[in-house]
Amino acid sequence: MTGSKIEALRKLMQKNKIQAYLIPSTDPHQNEYLPAIWERRKWISGFTGSAGELVVTGKKAGLWTDSRYFLQAEQQLRGTSIKLFKIGIPGTPSIMEWLKNELKAGERVGIDPQLISYQEYQKLDSYLKTWQIDLTAIAPNLVDKVWSDQPEFPQSPIHSHALKYAGETTAVKLQLLRAQMKQEGAAAHIINTLDANAWLFNIRGRDIEYNPLAICYSIITNQQAMLFIPLNKVNPRIKQHLGSQVKIYPYEQFTEWLKKLSREKTKIWLDPAATSWWVVDHLKKRAELFFKESPVTRLKAIRNKIQISGLKAAQLRDGAAMVKFLSWLQSEISRRSITELSAAEKLYQFRAEQDLFQGLSFQTISAYREHGAIVHYSSTPETDIPLKRSGIYLIDSGGHYLDGTTDITRTIALGKPTRRQKELFTRVLQGHIQVATASFPRGTAGNQLDTLARKPLWNMGLNYGHGTGHGIGSYLNVHEGPQAISYYRGIGVILEPGMVISNEPGFYQAGEFGIRIENLILVVPDRKLSRPGSEFLTFETVSYCPIDLALVDKSLLSSDEIRWLNQYHRQVRKLLTPFLTAKEGRWLERATRPF
Repeated sequence: MTGSKIEALRKLMQKNKIQAYLIPSTDPHQNEYLPAIWERRKWISGFTGSAGELVVTGKKAGLWTDSRYFLQAEQQLRGTSIKLFKIGIPGTPSIMEWLKNELKAGERVGIDPQLISYQEYQKLDSYLKTWQIDLTAIAPNLVDKVWSDQPEFPQSPIHSHALKYAGETTAVKLQLLRAQMKQEGAAAHIINTLDANAWLFNIRGRDIEYNPLAICYSIITNQQAMLFIPLNKVNPRIKQHLGSQVKIYPYEQFTEWLKKLSREKTKIWLDPAATSWWVVDHLKKRAELFFKESPVTRLKAIRNKIQISGLKAAQLRDGAAMVKFLSWLQSEISRRSITELSAAEKLYQFRAEQDLFQGLSFQTISAYREHGAIVHYSSTPETDIPLKRSGIYLIDSGGHYLDGTTDITRTIALGKPTRRQKELFTRVLQGHIQVATASFPRGTAGNQLDTLARKPLWNMGLNYGHGTGHGIGSYLNVHEGPQAISYYRGIGVILEPGMVISNEPGFYQAGEFGIRIENLILVVPDRKLSRPGSEFLTFETVSYCPIDLALVDKSLLSSDEIRWLNQYHRQVRKLLTPFLTAKEGRWLERATRPF
């Protein structure tokens, strides 16, 4: 099936006189997760991971993805003509290098200009020009032309995000945005990304599975705010919520307004990493284009007091759901058949019972034994396996609540773990503790802390291929920038009080098991170390769920690490017990016993 799709695409490539076609895993809004209508790379390749780019030439096809998806991609591409390129592995060529080697001078590479950011376009175009290869905009999208049963555009209505959860009105946010626009002398700012618009206008939607977003654009000027969104999504309550400060236009009129702006000699602020080549191409005639990260990105990343309060409340309810699930799993695994999928469904049910629950924040990673080594494993009816009283089970999951978004991972011993499994788990735990207890001077970037999590594994000659931590939204995307604790994400982004990041070191033994321990941490001032002229920051752990003591080798822990684990478990027990039944409370007391 994949082969026939690619052959149909190649015929269109010939008609358009291009020798290569790029199919990135993004959409006109540069989303990480896509609505079904824009899952083009997934449809044509069969690879379902959230990160990966497909390149098709006249005779070859290659897919590039990162270490989170190596095993998954190997399985899903098996039997196709698509070659897997593992990003970050020595000897793996980049897409640019591969194209240079595959194409000749004068040949052309095609891409839908809506699917590449201006920043990435500049990089790719500059490189290819060096080799006299042209990067060509191809519209409409060629995959759409061969995708006969392509899903329809999402039709779900949007809803307002109440002030008691958002903490700031749209009027206040517009004022903050315009103040920064004024500092840069920008008369207009175009916002392409959905989470930025959701935050700015205090709206949420259901256009993308697991993401509370509505597909829209916005243009902010000194005088008005224009929201471009399908009008059938906007009901009278939303109009009242947005008020006279926001003018609503049909989604398709965004193009007309770009053309209008392009005729005006005005300074327009664009985020080069979030704005598509297509948008820039519409504006470049007469307007003065100013490229810099959108002010919304930083404003959104720093929680206000109400959001922090909501964050902590949501984590408590979510932690209670996790404890109910773990207690149930331990009690029922010997009594009934439980599989990866049925376990994930049971955890969903416990979450759904919690106040303010709005759905999962991503597809639950319910991974037993060797499936745990697939970092972003997705169990399906074809891959689903039963859990047994042996081996290691990894459960990575999260929920959206009106007052916050959660993301938590626990690794559970379903039987007696081996000595090596305990050693590896303990080293991962040590890395987790090193990050959780870190103190650092204000001005420190997240990538500077990444080594703390890896050092215990590095001492064994081991490592893990993903970042240690990503930002997380406030009833928004489970992955949110710009902050991160990572060697490749958020480079140079300074950590500020109010930012929320995950803390999730791990280790993966291919074909055997996976280990990951994830909590969310909030950046806060370090009152003990700070002094006049020298401010220090630290983290407050805000996720609450036991860490499986059966997997911990106490002999490897320092007294400080044991103290942290006991204090964390004491806090978990104190905060979560009121949410539990007597039976669940007894389970939690055993799970958080002094170590």
